[in-house]
Amino acid sequence: MNSPLSYKTLKPFSNSIAFKCLVLVGIVLFYKALFLSSSPRNVLLSRPRHTSDSSSPGGVRTDKFLEVPQIVWGLNNQKIAFARACLTARTMNRTLLMPSLSASLFYKEVDKLLPIPFDKVFQFERFNSLCSGFVRLARFSDIRNRTQVFDLEKGSGRRWTVERDMEQLRESVSMDEFEVIRVKGKNPFLWHDHWPVKDYAKVFECMVVVDEISREADKVVMKIREAGENAARGHGPVPFVAVHMRIEIDWMIHCKKLEQRQKVSEICSSKREIMERVGNISGLKTPTVLYLAVADSLLEEKEEESSVLKGWRDGLIPFEKKKLGVKEEVYSKYSYLIQSAIDYEVCLRADVFVGNSFSTFSSLIVLERTQKARRLGFMSSCEDGGNMWSSYAYNLAGESLGVPRRWMTNMTHSSLQAISYGSNSVSCSSE
Repeated sequence: MNSPLSYKTLKPFSNSIAFKCLVLVGIVLFYKALFLSSSPRNVLLSRPRHTSDSSSPGGVRTDKFLEVPQIVWGLNNQKIAFARACLTARTMNRTLLMPSLSASLFYKEVDKLLPIPFDKVFQFERFNSLCSGFVRLARFSDIRNRTQVFDLEKGSGRRWTVERDMEQLRESVSMDEFEVIRVKGKNPFLWHDHWPVKDYAKVFECMVVVDEISREADKVVMKIREAGENAARGHGPVPFVAVHMRIEIDWMIHCKKLEQRQKVSEICSSKREIMERVGNISGLKTPTVLYLAVADSLLEEKEEESSVLKGWRDGLIPFEKKKLGVKEEVYSKYSYLIQSAIDYEVCLRADVFVGNSFSTFSSLIVLERTQKARRLGFMSSCEDGGNMWSSYAYNLAGESLGVPRRWMTNMTHSSLQAISYGSNSVSCSSE
């Protein structure tokens, strides 16, 4: 006697349309699960949504935190490191605990690093307001239980690949029982990059300098504009061009080594080449005031006038902070980091900016100017006129002999590699 589950009973069902559909659905679900489990990028791009009473309306959790090491190096490397820490926290669906920046440059001697709180340079509340729903900052006083901390060791060296870093990041998403995940190890600037340029740009837009720094930048820009008016002798406003000149000795040594290592010849630029290319910018009216953002070492010469001011073509009126009278009045009151922030703001506000595409300082200024131009509807700067946020790379040849290359940040790049470490592959289009 056959049981209800005998072969004869099952055979008609197995030949039915319903059974075949069921099998097909099962196969589809199996391969879908297999694909998702083997694709770490999917985990990255779709930030997990936790159900929690402590989540803000924008979806960023306020009850789970990420802590990162003190951020070091120059201003713009620190900005990149901070943004990378923010995006790491976003991927984990955690709030980033406000990190310390570094006021000094002694990054090779950690015991000599002078920490400075993030909110002494950038506006804390403004950051959270502008980045609401995207990333979020918290103070250490917001932590409820300091005992629930998990130390996450960041790997290093050649064996610590992008894939291994992503795998660790993916695994840390599930550590929901810990209120704080504390990253141990190297500075976030050196972490692997998993995010597109547009995500970094969003974080940078939220980083508004504190009022004190903004006011100091206003003083410098006012001095530059006054110098232009004096040169024009009442004939209307004079254009203001900011030139980030990298010609100091330590930079020239670094860039020569970089050219040898990368087997390229468009990283270093001599003073003469910079002067020639800036002077040949198309549509540049005269007189034009030049603000030369240079290293302090170039201003310590015994001569009354710095050598960087000599040799410019007629109609270009060069100034640096010493000649403007702001070196002592403005810059010398502050640490290295704040001085860099002031110079960044001054260069950002120029009518035209000219920099080096292998400088992080120049690259981030161009990124922010590109964002401002795009908001006005300018996706390209390939033609003269219209774009009031024009930028150029003096180390790269332009469309004709002796001119610098027009420069906009490509906002479609899948990582910040070109900006973090420099590139000679820049163009006049942001797409």
